Amino acid sequence: MLAARLVRLVATILVVSFVTFMMVNLLPGDPINALVPPEAQNNQEFVEQLREEFGLNDPMMVRYANWLGDAVTGDLGKSVITSQPVAGEIWRRLPITAELALVAIGFSLFIAIPLGTLSAYKQGKRVDQSISAAAQVSLSIPNFVLGLLLIYVFAMRLQWLPATGWTRLTESVSGNIKSVILPALSLALAEVAVYTRVVRSDMISTLQEDYILSARAKGLKDRFILFRHALRPSSLTLITVVGLNVGALIGGTVVIETLFAIPGLGKRLLDAVFQRDFLMIQGITVFVAVVYVTINTLVDIIYMLVDPRIRKKV
Repeated sequence: MLAARLVRLVATILVVSFVTFMMVNLLPGDPINALVPPEAQNNQEFVEQLREEFGLNDPMMVRYANWLGDAVTGDLGKSVITSQPVAGEIWRRLPITAELALVAIGFSLFIAIPLGTLSAYKQGKRVDQSISAAAQVSLSIPNFVLGLLLIYVFAMRLQWLPATGWTRLTESVSGNIKSVILPALSLALAEVAVYTRVVRSDMISTLQEDYILSARAKGLKDRFILFRHALRPSSLTLITVVGLNVGALIGGTVVIETLFAIPGLGKRLLDAVFQRDFLMIQGITVFVAVVYVTINTLVDIIYMLVDPRIRKKV
């Protein structure tokens, strides 16, 4: 089983890297134009020298094979714009995006688990209907709209939190907390709605199991039954969704990082697209793919730890 997962992981990374490389090369325009100063645009000798230096004269498959050979050793190339190593840029910005994604997941779970549990316990009643309606509304609000609203209320009106910018944890703990709250909440809103629905659906099924009825017959308190006996078996789908969303958030924070001027991977990827910095695009995309499939593999392992029945089947 583990060997099969590793083969699938490697195959996925190869496919993603090749498709990304091909799509970047199919973008309109010539990436060399970003390197050549305006006064040297007509200097064909200089232009050709740059093209040769960055390997742009080689066929696409040759360039991909060369890039892949270097990537296996951890060398993702250098940015054609800044000449900085792509791997170094990723590791410098990764803690920012990772913190933002993890705090957003934490916010959403902190809110969604109690709401989903309460909604399942009060199934069909007014509380359940209100929570479901609120979840539907939150799903319809784009995160950048919520971000603008949060900036207006908490940054401009109340002036409690900064509107833009990022303070690293190593610079100031309080400053870091203040800079992460608004963007993390902007990302967490839609996740709260999804997680609430997942917990509610699985919890309703679990509460109908015989062992739950037996626990109630013994006179155990409802709160103890819900959080001690019902929550754990109801969390399998939630674990899957959270695992998928962690990987997705790391690569999907482009809008929020741009809105809040956060120097993370998402913002750097967007800048690379506009600059046609193809090696930076390739490196960040493949890195996100690696994170994504690795988290999926970890989710499978956590599944086996949470549910002994799955472990026995394996």
